[in-house]
Amino acid sequence: MTALVVCAALFFYELSPVDSPKHEREVRFEIPAGTSVSAIAARLHEQQLIRSDRAFYLASRFPAVLLRSSVPVMKSGVYTLKSSMSSAQIITLFDSGKQEYIKAVIPEGLTLRKIAQLLDSEGVCATEDFVVAAKNPTLLEEYGVPFESFEGFLFPDTYFFTPSMSAESVLKIMLDNFFAKIAEIPYFQQKTVADFYETLVLASIVEREYRVASEAPLIASVFANRIAVGAGLYSCATIEYIITEIQGKEHPDVITYDDLKIDSPYNTYKWAALPPSPISNPGLVALNAAANPPKTNYFYFTLTDSDVGSHTFSESFNAHVKASAQFKTKKVGK
Repeated sequence: MTALVVCAALFFYELSPVDSPKHEREVRFEIPAGTSVSAIAARLHEQQLIRSDRAFYLASRFPAVLLRSSVPVMKSGVYTLKSSMSSAQIITLFDSGKQEYIKAVIPEGLTLRKIAQLLDSEGVCATEDFVVAAKNPTLLEEYGVPFESFEGFLFPDTYFFTPSMSAESVLKIMLDNFFAKIAEIPYFQQKTVADFYETLVLASIVEREYRVASEAPLIASVFANRIAVGAGLYSCATIEYIITEIQGKEHPDVITYDDLKIDSPYNTYKWAALPPSPISNPGLVALNAAANPPKTNYFYFTLTDSDVGSHTFSESFNAHVKASAQFKTKKVGK
């Protein structure tokens, strides 16, 4: 009997924390999918997070020891452990699946590749893996997108991903968010992707042109009016897209006249139509603006306050030239 008591006391001692809260260490611990309990226990012991891998294993396989009614499941993921945690607390955490997350803030207006690079820099998934997944024909078909990639469908937002997620899993989270968000806009309801794709392309341009949210609808109205009469959109944002995303060059400090002559279907100075696909991933402001452009007589806009980012909108070319000249004069005066 005495021996049994001693063995029980030793067993529960081996389940107790390695360190006191005063001397605790914090460790990032990853459980890859399919890892056995014995392998998990061995790694915990190696990292000095538990006293005994055998005691941990037995406590995990025989739930009555920890007064549990069911066998805990060691869910894969990345966890933050403290050396002041008991084996029972660690087992409970693994069973809960409450993992460590990476916070990724995706701003409005980034391209697919720039989003991929951001995710890579945050340790979520590799750049090329994400780009390849975003062009996967099977996944495109799954989401009803009859185009070459998910450019434009990656909704800008704050996301919480787990480290080393598969690119496809990351992509699906962003896509599900996109379709949930546009469902809040009446225009997009009951429409297929093919039905609203041109609006998405327009929104992607508006996103790159506006800085003041209240002006986004007016910018959308200018483009809508120009499309209606068969005039080119004359958007510098599309030229920037050609230079940075198609030609793979650095972002230009200025757009030159030679840049405006680039032979590309994305050149809205050369062709009087929308580009063949989105040039960025727009947020709700641009999506709402493109879906509901107000009725105006504006055909032009020019930046007239570079500090605020506001524009002057004009109905005629002469008024547009005058507004542009006044802005240049103001800049020289400064």
